[in-house]
Amino acid sequence: QVQLVESGGGLVQPGDSLRLSCAATGLTFNWYGMGWFRQAPGKEREFVAAIGGSTGYTDSVKGRFTISRDNAKRTVYLQMNSLKPEDTAGYYCAALRGVGISRQARKYDYWGQGTQVTVSS
Repeated sequence: QVQLVESGGGLVQPGDSLRLSCAATGLTFNWYGMGWFRQAPGKEREFVAAIGGSTGYTDSVKGRFTISRDNAKRTVYLQMNSLKPEDTAGYYCAALRGVGISRQARKYDYWGQGTQVTVSS
């Protein structure tokens, strides 16, 4: 059974940093592209970043967020710096079979339960 478990969310002030982690079990981790998405209340789930044979970011986080992965630990990370109130959302990791990446949530095969990030003064 595939499980993706996110951690690292919390309540922080604007300008602070957080590192999210997503630990994967039940799949051959290095066969999957991994993505981070976020969803704020009343809004659609949106792409944040992905890593596979390449990396990709949504424009609003470029230069502030960094996605990385440790295949030995079967974990993908999202380092988030210079956080803004508009980054407030539930953050979800997802696994996409193959080495590619996608910005489309519907293409991902597995999802975690999410971790909440709240940026507020």
